[in-house]
Amino acid sequence: MSSQKGNTSRKRPQKHQNTTSFKNNLYDTSNKTKFINSIQVVNVCSRCKNIIEWKIKYKKYKPLKAPKKCTKCDLKAITHAYHILCMKCAREGEVCPKCGKKEEIVPEAVDSGDLKQDNDIVQALKCLSERKRRAMLRKIEKFKDSDEEKMSKEDILEKIKTLSMNDGRSDDYFDDFGEDDSDFPEESDEEEDEA
Repeated sequence: MSSQKGNTSRKRPQKHQNTTSFKNNLYDTSNKTKFINSIQVVNVCSRCKNIIEWKIKYKKYKPLKAPKKCTKCDLKAITHAYHILCMKCAREGEVCPKCGKKEEIVPEAVDSGDLKQDNDIVQALKCLSERKRRAMLRKIEKFKDSDEEKMSKEDILEKIKTLSMNDGRSDDYFDDFGEDDSDFPEESDEEEDEA
């Protein structure tokens, strides 16, 4: 861009453009790089999440070698890089553990791959009928495939709980027969003697 006064708009594109995008694991297949690429950024605000994801994407992320000191409680309890508060202090103050501001925290997302290993969800799904279990798994898959907001573990458990409450076992074969057989006449001993 020219340094001429008032010339703020440029008509041409930048001179040097990359033909391929940057890949942080193109020539580096070390365990450290694999670990950094597998990090899920959760429990921070959306701005801090984007910052940390950018650092991971462009190989600028430097993980902690030892726990860091929390700025609020002065304990060595911070295990995530770039955080200033431990998770306990951040939850108590309802602030982002990276920037320390009162922002909306991005909850932890659950993939359907993790669903098979999560015992709480597996146990809750066992209580449902087969039809409702498959419907719930389809909903989770739908949220997994879409790029919109993902369902958190609490959302899934709440949805399963409401489905199990609504499951009045109305589709069972023996619902017509109640506990008491008052609809059926009882045979008396006198009728058996006559026959």
